[in-house]
Amino acid sequence: MSVAPSALGEILSVFDRNFRDRGEIGASVSVWWQGVELLSHSHGWREREKTTPWDYQTCVPVYSATKGPASATLLSALNQHGLSPETPVREVWPRFPLPNSTFAHLLSHQCGLAALDQRASVWDHHECVAAIEAQSPAWQPGDGHGYHPRTFGTLLEEPVRRLTGTTLGQHWRQSIADPLNLDFWIGLPLSESSRVAKLYPGKADKSDLTDGFYREFNTEGSLTRRAFTSPRGLHAVQEMNDPKAWSAGFPAMGGVGTASALAKFYQAAIGAIPSPIPEPVIHALATLQSSGHDRVLLINTAFTCGCQKDPLEANGSKSQQLYGPSTSAFGHPGAGGSHAFGDPENGISFAYIMNQMEMAVMPGIKCREMIQALYSHH
Repeated sequence: MSVAPSALGEILSVFDRNFRDRGEIGASVSVWWQGVELLSHSHGWREREKTTPWDYQTCVPVYSATKGPASATLLSALNQHGLSPETPVREVWPRFPLPNSTFAHLLSHQCGLAALDQRASVWDHHECVAAIEAQSPAWQPGDGHGYHPRTFGTLLEEPVRRLTGTTLGQHWRQSIADPLNLDFWIGLPLSESSRVAKLYPGKADKSDLTDGFYREFNTEGSLTRRAFTSPRGLHAVQEMNDPKAWSAGFPAMGGVGTASALAKFYQAAIGAIPSPIPEPVIHALATLQSSGHDRVLLINTAFTCGCQKDPLEANGSKSQQLYGPSTSAFGHPGAGGSHAFGDPENGISFAYIMNQMEMAVMPGIKCREMIQALYSHH
């Protein structure tokens, strides 16, 4: 499949409609195909007061869209040491609480460590590690899966530190981002902070609050709520507008970068461009590990080693197309609407970032319509 010029035109018309009708403030979209960036479009403002134009070099925090690059970093570190997703976690992290868990289990949200009983601050890595080591898993690998929105960061960070002696963010730069010249950081240098746009939280409407996820999210003591509040700290969008949060390098939610860089990362992750990402890592990012009812998000989800896919119905069809029509496509959304994925079957990668967030864990209409447009002429 090639990408029709008319499809790119339709993406741009959706992009414009987002500003006209849907309250977009600033945004970028990037589409790559077979190693070439076919579309790199940016528009709007970095802040509501409209003082700084948003351009193609504008960076923004992308929350959980960080999880794809962060997972590739852990997988690369394992690969460099002759280890694989099937390696038991305890070979690298002896006090990990699940004796039979592999890195594939850990990366696909099967370890039941989404919520912590022991108090730990997101700012204190050692406190988070201690809380995980003390945690009784809510379920065991093989008993299903549930999204680990925040603990996932420590679950990736600790093995990378043990394997490489550096932080995950540093290893990301050295092993993947610098060789590919990517404007995407997990730990933004202060020298780049003048490029970062200001985030604005989404507003809930009544339909959001009756939705099963938000009902559980707002229920004290529920697994969903506990998963989204542990480790504690950095809950308000306002806190994510602080350079301290950008530079901290949280692998679950702290990535900051451009749409072009995220889409280029996924070109590398599907093997469409020469890159330092080894073939076993490309395979692990693309290969389904867990699928079905998500104990935390309360919808059907599907995970590879670190990325999401669209879950399939019993007949093999997709019920939704957050990653386009191909069953081989994988990527990761971020809270509020940012999204990026790669489609190995068609050689396509896509990324969208913005600063006016929506009230959603999964990509909203602003992004979904662009993905529909991308594949509309086939």
